Amino acid sequence: MNATADAPFVSRPAPMFAAGALALGVHVLFVLLLVFGVSWQTQHPAPVMVDLWESLPKQAAPVVPPPRPRPEPVKAREPVKAVPAPKPVVKEPPPIKTPDIALEKKKAEAERLKKQHALQLAEDKARAEAVRKAHEKQLAEQKKRELLRQVEEEDLMRRMADEDAANAARQAQLAEARAAASKHQAEVASVVGQHRDLISAKVRGNTRLPGNLKGNPEVRCLVKLLPTGEVLSVRVTQSSGNVAYDDAVMRAIEKSSPLPLPADREARAAFVPELSFVHRPKE
Repeated sequence: MNATADAPFVSRPAPMFAAGALALGVHVLFVLLLVFGVSWQTQHPAPVMVDLWESLPKQAAPVVPPPRPRPEPVKAREPVKAVPAPKPVVKEPPPIKTPDIALEKKKAEAERLKKQHALQLAEDKARAEAVRKAHEKQLAEQKKRELLRQVEEEDLMRRMADEDAANAARQAQLAEARAAASKHQAEVASVVGQHRDLISAKVRGNTRLPGNLKGNPEVRCLVKLLPTGEVLSVRVTQSSGNVAYDDAVMRAIEKSSPLPLPADREARAAFVPELSFVHRPKE
């Protein structure tokens, strides 16, 4: 009786093994789903901290479980329903922002207009700078021309003043020269006149007039002289009409040699080399 009563308890390990296998399968499936869910995510796993031990910790003594009580006979268990594994939480990747084409075009157009405006400003600035430099250059050239014209006018005025001063000086010199020449000529003429009177007086003193001479006849003779006053020759160029009187005057000139001539060369030039001598008995 006891043997038959214990018979159902012999086959009890089979349902326990099946339940363990089922539980193991569920865990394996859960692990697979978990691994698949983790690998599906795009985020990188967080770093794992690992503690390194120099030696393994001492294991505690195994605890001996108390003897299990004798199981009571159980009724046939209902089949265990498979518990569905929890769905892995999969984080959806952030939505990819698609660029707004109209906004990009608007930005590009704004950038293009900005660059065009900056380029236009640069060109206007460069053009204004070129105009300013050209204006400054024109003003510098005009100022340079004005300075050159002023210098030329001052130089011309100075030259004219110098020429006027030079002309005035030349005129003064010419006037002085004329005055000096006139004075000298007057002096020369005076010296010449004095020596003509001296020559006439000397010749008159040596003249022996003929007894039949009447009136105050004039005879003109050409006398050739040396610079020392010596008479080389005497020739009648205009006769008085009285041959005796003409011969007497010629002899008197020859007898008066050397004639008294001035020491001044210009005054002497009036007598040398030829002297036109006019003689009147009553002068």
